[in-house]
Amino acid sequence: MSEAVLTRQQASEAVTGHGWRFVLGSLCTSVAVSSLAQAAEVAALAVAAAGRAAEERLLLDLRGDRVLLTVQVPGAMRVTGRETELAVRVSAALTEAGHTTDAVGGPRRAVQLLEIAVDALDIAAVRPFWLAVLGYAEVGDDPGAAVVDPYGQGPTVWFQQMDRPRTQRNRIHLDISVPHDEADRRVAAAVAAGGRVVYDKEAPAFRVLADPEGNEACVTTWLGRD
Repeated sequence: MSEAVLTRQQASEAVTGHGWRFVLGSLCTSVAVSSLAQAAEVAALAVAAAGRAAEERLLLDLRGDRVLLTVQVPGAMRVTGRETELAVRVSAALTEAGHTTDAVGGPRRAVQLLEIAVDALDIAAVRPFWLAVLGYAEVGDDPGAAVVDPYGQGPTVWFQQMDRPRTQRNRIHLDISVPHDEADRRVAAAVAAGGRVVYDKEAPAFRVLADPEGNEACVTTWLGRD
């Protein structure tokens, strides 16, 4: 198995045909189930297929109607051949057992990952507050790096450098990272719900949207970032 870091394009192409999507440095999919007991069975199959790599690289969220699966490198937003092969192996085992890995999510929505972005003039000054109030953990030694939930329950919080105070806009916004083939639908739905596109010059990597009162959120993908 290759340990070389894949480009976003390579990571996406390696798993798309197997029901997964590359989202925010991770591989994501879901499996529909009819009960929590069946969710536990699906989880057991996935863990067995992943082998020892499951201990660090496989995250499972069990619900009564679906199991959400994420493959990622601990503390890193990157994917190697090791992770894509793991995802393909899990899909093969689940398919053999009669289940379907589905990153699109049917009529509800696609898989996604959420980040919270905090605008700051002095990132080193505000970052310790967010670490403390959220009970989060540091990743690496960079004083400006994102902070993460060590139990994987909450979204990553990252810090966007400001060059001057901003008083006429929100300084905390959500980044909704979606599969590359879901972004247009998500943006269209937000606009239809009363929102507007504020900035799209970096699309499809990200587009800034605002609600009717100007509060902003970004819909992001891996496209255009390699």
